[in-house]
Amino acid sequence: MAYGEDISQCEAFVVEKSGEFDIKTLDSDIIREWVISLMSNHYSSTSVNRKLSALRSLFHYLLRKGVVEADPLRKVVGPKNKEPLPVFLKEKEINELLDDTEFDDDFNGVRDHLIIEMFYLTGMRRSELIGLRDIDVDFSAKLIKVTGKRNKQRLIPFAEELEMAMKNYLEKRNVVENRMDDSFFVTEKGQPLHANQVYYIVKTNLSKVVTLKKRSPHVLRHTFATTMLNHDAKLSSVKELLGHSSLATTQIYTHTTFEELKEAYKQAHPRA
Repeated sequence: MAYGEDISQCEAFVVEKSGEFDIKTLDSDIIREWVISLMSNHYSSTSVNRKLSALRSLFHYLLRKGVVEADPLRKVVGPKNKEPLPVFLKEKEINELLDDTEFDDDFNGVRDHLIIEMFYLTGMRRSELIGLRDIDVDFSAKLIKVTGKRNKQRLIPFAEELEMAMKNYLEKRNVVENRMDDSFFVTEKGQPLHANQVYYIVKTNLSKVVTLKKRSPHVLRHTFATTMLNHDAKLSSVKELLGHSSLATTQIYTHTTFEELKEAYKQAHPRA
């Protein structure tokens, strides 16, 4: 259905521009004009590329059948798809969650609050948090050893706030009976947390302060990176803390902070 609509849309554009539509004489120039027209009418790059794909499929078919002798789309390049910017919490939102939102004082409440803090203050991935072992936390050096992708290990420093939260959690966790192994984060029955449980904990608590569609642990990782850069951390330092293999991966957060800057400009400048 969409395929036919895309072809018809191109045909209507060509008829409007030249008065007729002849598939045999369709050239790359008129197709480029169509692409420019679509972009001017706020079609996304994804939608434009889909329409071009439909047109390419048509010409591949016509070439096989001998109806046309050349493919005019061979010289047409579609617009680049924009990478979606990371979703993150504003500082006032994460501060509200950590400082002003009430968590229960029982085991689950203390653990859940620490999980939120751990993501926000270290930037670690969900799999890395689940994989933490007691031996990975060095209180004397104030370092957490994290095992990331491809078993690559890195050290993340922590400060007094996170240290106090971890020790408070450990006091309650160490009296839990039937602990199965040395996992740092466990359920109240002593079993290691699994990915869905961590996702649910984060989603439930983020829902208390934001209405974002995405409310995953990765949002807190994005929030960590954005906060660091907004407070003048070097991009190379954030790269190492996040465990990225390439600086290019970390650079997406510079676009995020620039978006924040543009928003602040719009709100603050009387003629923005």
